[in-house]
Amino acid sequence: MKLITPVLALTALILSPVPLVQAQGTPKAAAGEKSAAPAGAGKRTDVYHVHFAKAALGKAVQLGDWLKTPDRTAPMPEHFIVLRHQDGDAWDYVVISHIGTKATVEAAGMPVPPDKRDLSEWHTDTFVNGPSWEEFSRAMGIDKDSASKTTGSVFSISYYRPAPGHREQLEKMLSEVPSAPNDTSAGNVLMQHLEGAAWTFLSIARYNSWDDFATGEKNSVAQTTKKDSPWVRLRDHTAYHTDTLTDRIAP
Repeated sequence: MKLITPVLALTALILSPVPLVQAQGTPKAAAGEKSAAPAGAGKRTDVYHVHFAKAALGKAVQLGDWLKTPDRTAPMPEHFIVLRHQDGDAWDYVVISHIGTKATVEAAGMPVPPDKRDLSEWHTDTFVNGPSWEEFSRAMGIDKDSASKTTGSVFSISYYRPAPGHREQLEKMLSEVPSAPNDTSAGNVLMQHLEGAAWTFLSIARYNSWDDFATGEKNSVAQTTKKDSPWVRLRDHTAYHTDTLTDRIAP
């Protein structure tokens, strides 16, 4: 895809040693296995670029086609995922690109080709830290052994801004190894903001199918009224969050 970044005099992005946060769901363990921690839990080794984009009127297809085209000038042109809005927030696409262990943005910027400038009505660019590409791609079902088998996956994208003074509590909550026996997600990643938008944590929960997602939602609704349910606890520590359902258009 085309990495679109603001023109900033930004050099290396230094990461703080904070445990990675967990997404709103958890990887479904195989029979007999315990639930695993989220991808990257306990370590945040790599930098990713997160690009949310709203298509200009009548340009949604063209914008999607451009975003899913690998940028051959990038250091790792195949290390990205493009998700398309189905239900939720106002954006149409999110592109998450793996950069490596550090990112540098030069003053010259990365100019958008003239014929692509009018495809987007607005966009945001945010650098985050997260797990290795190996962990990320496996959780998202896009590693070389899984990509062709996970085309029907559903992704729930959530970002969070903690209430003042509640950042550690929110991160602790989102980082917990899941205990719910009826969780239906197949892979999860949680990332933390470095530079960019106003949110702090970004989660991606993958489900193998819409049926699996619906089953998970049905299971979780039954827990909502409980005193210490995740629904209640989230609202003890979060000033703002959004949830958006998407499908995958690349790779």
